[in-house]
Amino acid sequence: MTSSTLQPAINVLPSKKTPIILTVIAVITFFSFGLLGNDQAAHFTLNSAGDAFELPELVFPGRITNIVFGVLLLAIAAYSWMQRKQGKALATWMIAVAAILFVLGFLVWVVSGANINSISLASLLAGGVVLAVPLVFGSLSGVLSERAGVVNIAIEGQLLGGAFTAAIVASVTQNAFAGLIAAGLAGAVVSLVLALFSIKYVVNQIIVGVVLNVLVSGITGFLFTTVMQEDPELFNSPVHLPVVEIPLLSAIPVIGPILFKQSVIGYLMYLAVFLVWFGLFKTKWGLRVRAVGEHPKAADTLGIKVNSIRFWNVTFGGIVAGIGGSFFTLVAIDSFTKEISGGRGFIALAAVIFGRWNPIGAFLAALLFGFADNLQVILTIIGTPVPSQFMAMLPYLVTIFAVAGLVGRSRGPAAAGEPYVKE
Repeated sequence: MTSSTLQPAINVLPSKKTPIILTVIAVITFFSFGLLGNDQAAHFTLNSAGDAFELPELVFPGRITNIVFGVLLLAIAAYSWMQRKQGKALATWMIAVAAILFVLGFLVWVVSGANINSISLASLLAGGVVLAVPLVFGSLSGVLSERAGVVNIAIEGQLLGGAFTAAIVASVTQNAFAGLIAAGLAGAVVSLVLALFSIKYVVNQIIVGVVLNVLVSGITGFLFTTVMQEDPELFNSPVHLPVVEIPLLSAIPVIGPILFKQSVIGYLMYLAVFLVWFGLFKTKWGLRVRAVGEHPKAADTLGIKVNSIRFWNVTFGGIVAGIGGSFFTLVAIDSFTKEISGGRGFIALAAVIFGRWNPIGAFLAALLFGFADNLQVILTIIGTPVPSQFMAMLPYLVTIFAVAGLVGRSRGPAAAGEPYVKE
């Protein structure tokens, strides 16, 4: 068995959904954002505090810009219908271009009609990356588990358990790094339960994952009320991880704050994405993991210990997700609250699917959802014509739209969700 036989499933099969969605967003952009849009200009600044040099402000006339974007999107939509008629899939880069044009059109529309018709694009992007950190770690956990054949619905519980444990350990020890390590161990404990029941006792993986999410939610909520709130100074005042700025590089406009001005967890995120990708697709270990996820019986005949690899992959995925959960209490806010993860474990699971079970794809999908999360915050602040209730739904709408509309037909690891019992 060679590595070429186990390449990641990244082909987009011809589907009617993609042309329909592209047509819908083209019509919305052309008519709603363009013809019915605002004539005022939208201003986007590219600099943030501390940048080494100034970049010019970007100015887009509201109505004209979106008419142009709408025409381009209509052309892409028409081409997608032609490709489908010929039995061909639309190139991924064209879907990406369409998504970018639609997002830019939406931004121009809401900013040109807002009370303050100027936003910092640099802050929007940097903030989106920060908010994507737990999503990236959660999605990597899902990739590690599902590539080995175990569906990981328990990402939400792993994130929540990591956040709670990081808060209480960092508070008691007054050491943020101790909290970070404890968060990884908490995620591992949740994963051990998932692995034990789904692999050893062959319990349905979806059911175990759902039960674990409810269990962790209940335990953390109970301990928050009975322990943390009784003495918040001792148990719920975690020390924060510092933001580390790399000299000179962090002062580069736009990319500086994204790549070179992060917390320790932010830098670990980039490292984790690379290591998981390299491990899965460039090492013998990764070949074995993918073999177990695609055809466990064939892997077993070659001497690969199927359930052992599954067990360790699920456990390692829990450690990764637990570290991601520590972001909530060691970086984002200064204390733990009930349900602090806010359903982001399920968004991370969507990122796994949208990213086609590839670490790089999952990373980019998580960034998209993080961007949507930050966008709704900023647009609510500047006072847009869009109702605040809709803005609060934006991250979840983007998740549904991306997975159901643009991902097309996709195939995950063939043996994912199927227990393996050696005959």
